[in-house]
Amino acid sequence: MSLTIHTKNLVKRYRNRTVANQVSIDVKQGEIVGLLGPNGAGKTTTFYMVVGFIKPDEGEVFLDE
Repeated sequence: MSLTIHTKNLVKRYRNRTVANQVSIDVKQGEIVGLLGPNGAGKTTTFYMVVGFIKPDEGEVFLDE
């Protein structure tokens, strides 16, 4: 059994500011992944959308076996 996390075109906006734009990620079981970028780039927002803390305005998150 191989677990995969897949995001497709995640978008998050706060008022008129887009903080995550069309983020797509594939992570397979056993992989270690980091998000790199400057302050305010949307790394934490993207992580929160992947784990379900916040709802994306657009896009989808899939957990596959």
